[in-house]
Amino acid sequence: MSWWDALILGIVQGLTEFLPISSSAHQSIVGQLVGGEDPGSAFTAITQLGTEAAVLVYFARDIGRIVARWFGSLRGTVPRDDPDARMGWLVILGSVPIVVLGLLFQDAIDTALRNLWVTVAMLAGFGVVLAVADRLARNVIPLERLSWRDGLLMGLAQCLALVPGVSRSGATIAAGLALGYRREAATRYSFLLAVPAVVGSGLYKLTDVGTDPVPPAWGPIALATVVSFVVGYAVIAWLLRYISTHSFMPFVVYRVVLAAVVAGLLLAGVLEPLPQG
Repeated sequence: MSWWDALILGIVQGLTEFLPISSSAHQSIVGQLVGGEDPGSAFTAITQLGTEAAVLVYFARDIGRIVARWFGSLRGTVPRDDPDARMGWLVILGSVPIVVLGLLFQDAIDTALRNLWVTVAMLAGFGVVLAVADRLARNVIPLERLSWRDGLLMGLAQCLALVPGVSRSGATIAAGLALGYRREAATRYSFLLAVPAVVGSGLYKLTDVGTDPVPPAWGPIALATVVSFVVGYAVIAWLLRYISTHSFMPFVVYRVVLAAVVAGLLLAGVLEPLPQG
């Protein structure tokens, strides 16, 4: 991987991680177009550490308070029904499904599920799901009223993001909207819920590629990760302002158009469904 490829893929990662348009799909598509090959699930997982670092910095005060109150609830110095302590437990509960399924289906996630025809189907199909959820959303329940059942359901929805083209934020936000939560509430929980899964996946992939007999391009990987952090931070700030007064329909249209474009490129032979990489 060249430095130029890494720069482009870092920008793509930062732009698409938090928008409901699937960062893994964009990495796979753009990777072929600029570098001639899919950068792979390991590269995607590692560069996601950059965007998750953006979440940690942007929500540092909230996350610090949640962690402190959660530990306090373990020690008995904070009531177990404290809103922040409860949010800590909800994030843990919601993260369990994707950790279990991610480990069980690791081989398929790294290979067959990265088929671009699967990506096309997920971009278009889940775009329709997001459109329906957004259209029918009651947009009334605040994050403070997130229930145990709904936290787990959104965690289960996050598992769909293991398939490129679905989108982690898209899946959890769509579930939140369908359950009646406000757009900003569903988005914030989506960001918090992603932290354990993405950081865990990224660190796991770091140890995985570290044992590869072919040395990875650590310099370009580091560049892509840093760039994804900077761009991702800006996207978080923009998205939280945007969704407070706008719907998700522009992202739905984008997903469907992108699916059609990628299908055309596949049929024309410009993209390969399962490239080497």
